[in-house]
Amino acid sequence: MKVILTTDVAKLGQRGSLVEVSEGYARNYLLPRGLALEATAGRMKELDQEKQRREKKESQDLENARRQAARLDGAVVKITTRAGEMGKLFGSVTNKEIAEAIKNTFHIALDRRKIDLKEPIKALGGYEVTLKLHPTVQAHLRVQVVAEER
Repeated sequence: MKVILTTDVAKLGQRGSLVEVSEGYARNYLLPRGLALEATAGRMKELDQEKQRREKKESQDLENARRQAARLDGAVVKITTRAGEMGKLFGSVTNKEIAEAIKNTFHIALDRRKIDLKEPIKALGGYEVTLKLHPTVQAHLRVQVVAEER
């Protein structure tokens, strides 16, 4: 019996995939638990439309990430913070502060989890930061940390 999975099922397949299973397994386990739907002609058409929508969205996300990478790659973001006499910061510069600086400078809303910061920035100076905009698209941003005027 052919079924369309509605959720990921271990050792069987991912959500939205069409799989062939025994009739008893489908009738007694998958269908009653809502893990799958019987593969009818109408549902197959819906599955194809859903795949097309997903592919279109993924291509738009990739194109958007490439545009952002072109704007941000090699750019410099300046962050002003309080610092001690030897250039040591009071606290540290985090992903969140870098994301806010990117938003203020380039008007690009970027999730802080996409900023790959090897270790927290705890001193004045310039730092190289990697932005993971998409699984296949990365950009390198320069962060310049300067002391706040007293």
